[in-house]
Amino acid sequence: MESQILGIAMNAMKVAMILSFPALLTAMIIGLLISIFQATTQINEMTLSFVPKLIGISVVTILTAPWAMNILIDFVKRILNMIPTFIQ
Repeated sequence: MESQILGIAMNAMKVAMILSFPALLTAMIIGLLISIFQATTQINEMTLSFVPKLIGISVVTILTAPWAMNILIDFVKRILNMIPTFIQ
């Protein structure tokens, strides 16, 4: 029983990492590009990267929403199918 719960927790963390990866990668790439731009133009404005990151993450989230929902639905189905094994 405990190993099953640990397995579920591990799978939940894997799902969370997989689902957060596209947004985090987008934020990292946009941040790097804006940092390079700021270094070349010597603009030292800390808030300059906020709006492009917000737009980029929003676009990526909208584009990956169907994929993320499929992953979440599969995860929840697996959890719900395991309920009878926990009751015994």
